[in-house]
Amino acid sequence: MQTSNGSGVGSNERSVNAAIDARHASDVSKPLTESQAEFWYLVECQGCNELAHSLRTIHDLALYHSDVPFDIAEKSALYDLKVLWEGFEKMGQKA
Repeated sequence: MQTSNGSGVGSNERSVNAAIDARHASDVSKPLTESQAEFWYLVECQGCNELAHSLRTIHDLALYHSDVPFDIAEKSALYDLKVLWEGFEKMGQKA
């Protein structure tokens, strides 16, 4: 997705997200904190495919069924939803 100035939403330039590149977050040598473990428990209870479907629905409603103009922050938030639902879809395929 391109912004009005031609840069991509996922680019680090003027990103709303402090850590757009999440490669550092996959350090499996560290044990999960209690809050992280609780989050993953909730994800497992809800189901990855169900969460992916819900996030995609919210994304599509905001993008295709709304008259609200999108600025950089809103586009970044929609991109974040896309990253999450795609991640949950991948997790659901592996399960």
